[in-house]
Amino acid sequence: MSKVEVKKMVTRQQLHDFIHVTDDIYRHTSQYVPDIESETRALFDTRKNPGLEFSDIMPFVAYRDGKAVGRIIGIINRKANKRWQTRNVRFSMIEFVDDEAVSHALLDAVARWGAAQGMDRLQGPMGITDFDKEGMLVEDFHLTGSMNTIYNPDYYPRHMEAYGLTKEVDWVQIRIQIPDEIPARYARTAAYVKEQMGLRVKKLTRIELLHDGYIKKVFDLLNAAYEPIFGFSKMSTKQADDFVKKYIHLIDLQLIPVILNQQDEVVGIAVTIGSINNALQKAKGRLWPLGWYHLLRALKWHHEDHAEMLLIAVRPDYQGMGVNALFFDDLIPVYQQYGFRWAETGPQLENNVRELTQWKPLKPETVKRRRCYSGELGAKLSHPSSNHELH
Repeated sequence: MSKVEVKKMVTRQQLHDFIHVTDDIYRHTSQYVPDIESETRALFDTRKNPGLEFSDIMPFVAYRDGKAVGRIIGIINRKANKRWQTRNVRFSMIEFVDDEAVSHALLDAVARWGAAQGMDRLQGPMGITDFDKEGMLVEDFHLTGSMNTIYNPDYYPRHMEAYGLTKEVDWVQIRIQIPDEIPARYARTAAYVKEQMGLRVKKLTRIELLHDGYIKKVFDLLNAAYEPIFGFSKMSTKQADDFVKKYIHLIDLQLIPVILNQQDEVVGIAVTIGSINNALQKAKGRLWPLGWYHLLRALKWHHEDHAEMLLIAVRPDYQGMGVNALFFDDLIPVYQQYGFRWAETGPQLENNVRELTQWKPLKPETVKRRRCYSGELGAKLSHPSSNHELH
């Protein structure tokens, strides 16, 4: 069999190959939800990706006989490494045909690049920030993915294990059916925290979000709430502004309850959206010429039957005090109004007991386990029997 050739992505053709290598891999996979092509391109543009101010990235494309057969990005997040006192090189956006020569060559490329930068451990899939897609799917391959999570074929985990990588952490998602009534436990708790703690739900307007300082308030909250969570690095003001501007057109602010205390401080937020999975599949990752039509149709007229609960964050000094009940008390009637029959959370760490137990009154189903793999670089830098070259 001919050699696998791994090239650093430097040309326009290689960028095209990086983006479109997934076309063949997922051609017959109905569960796959493609990335938005323009966002993938923006990852490598210092003018459009503020995360590059504190991260180094190196994308690679694998070829066999001139055809792209895999891709990967190496990431060194200097902020995260300092916060967690690690020397990790992360890998992200890994895709490959079912051939260990290809997957191992891609991992080798990132491992060698990371070692040259003084790193000592390989970790992934992880993005630049905690809001990027992370964790390789290891269960429930029959379930459709989403815009904010990784979907991959079932052979991917086998390749990671064959390379010698092992589990570092797992995430799971929670799927709930929207009840006809607000569960009594949530209703009682919501009434209590409103009356006794003076908390209230606010729905922001776009003017408030963009011009009245709420972006900073919300991201200060997110940084405080997620600071102890695995792999997290704080979002900068520039990142926060970029994140909101990028997604402001996708959000319905009625689906984003913000919790304020008596001093008008933001102490909690839930970010949810109507699913746009089908729209992204129809758009095939391209916003033009017709991609926007599919997205707007799903967002404005709520044609899909479920909601994506992207994140819930509560300020640390308010955690464990019943604040989450306010989210459910507010969102369940809205979901009913929009015709959503079920909802699914984003990935949650399997050992985050407090977060996972909050769903109990809704009879949750645990789905879509994802895994972060890791391994020491010293044992990963060479595969003498591998049939590949790095350029």
